[in-house]
Amino acid sequence: MNMLKIVAVPMHKEGRKFVAIFAAIAAVLYFVWTPLFWLGVGATVWCYYFFRDPVRIIPQQKGLVMSPADGIVSLIEDVVPPTDLGLGDAPLTRVSVFMNVFNCHVNRAPIAGKVTHVVYHHGKFLNASLDKASEHNERNGITIQDSDGVSIGVVQIAGLVARRIVCFVKEGSEIKTGHRFGLIRFGSRLDVYLPQGVAPMVSVGTTAVAGETVLADFTNPDPKLVGLPE
Repeated sequence: MNMLKIVAVPMHKEGRKFVAIFAAIAAVLYFVWTPLFWLGVGATVWCYYFFRDPVRIIPQQKGLVMSPADGIVSLIEDVVPPTDLGLGDAPLTRVSVFMNVFNCHVNRAPIAGKVTHVVYHHGKFLNASLDKASEHNERNGITIQDSDGVSIGVVQIAGLVARRIVCFVKEGSEIKTGHRFGLIRFGSRLDVYLPQGVAPMVSVGTTAVAGETVLADFTNPDPKLVGLPE
């Protein structure tokens, strides 16, 4: 790993106090035992790396649904969305992106529009890669409605290590595609509920980049629903 690339990447302000804490611990360890000091330095660098906030090139084509997180697409399935997202009770395609502790954890809006719902739920801290994490884990859900009235849901889900979900937007906020809307510490998952009839353009195992990887296209209908050849 190129250390210059790490230190050259901007850090999100949410990480400043954590980096300061790690650095202070490393300084104390210097007077305890030098090998521990270097471990502390390594932990401080990792903390900075965790909270990195790199510049992303956001596609501006209308209708695209961008990945809200860096990570691996871990699940794609049709499920009934959480009722508090206001997306109805019909099954929708859910695309889940799992973030490990080495991924960038700044979350970005998958589409542009108005935030119509923001709902936080306390819960458990199961492994975020598990299907049941969507229902049982601590989570924060938001719904974004675009200018054509099409809505999608995005749910931040805490994981085994994550103990803090941060959301920067409120109901009524206007948000742009790729806009930073939240962050999760330390390792977690994002669920995206696509509109009915919209087919995902990724598969399980795809490496996603927040704001740059296209998850779906509103103009790309699901062949299973409209009778197109698969």
